[in-house]
Amino acid sequence: MDRMFRVLAFWTGIFAVMFYTGDMMEASLLSLAQTAFFLTVGYLKLSERMYVYIFFSYLTVFMIGFTYYSSFILVPSFGGH
Repeated sequence: MDRMFRVLAFWTGIFAVMFYTGDMMEASLLSLAQTAFFLTVGYLKLSERMYVYIFFSYLTVFMIGFTYYSSFILVPSFGGH
C-alpha cells in the first residue's frame, strides 16, 4: 500500500508540472502540496489498515472541498461561444 501512495505522489507531481507550465499557479501549488503529502506518507511504513484510513480521510476532505468550491466559488458558464 505504501507503493500506491508513491504512485499517487508521482501523478500529482506530473499534474503540478503541467499546471505550472500552463501558468496555473494555485493549482500547481495545490498539486505540489499533495505530492509532498503522498510522498511523506508513502515512506512511513505504516500498516495497511492505517494507509486505508489515511486514504479515506483524504477522499473525505477532497469531497468536502470540491463540494464547497463547486457550490459557492465556481461561477457557472452557460456554454456560449
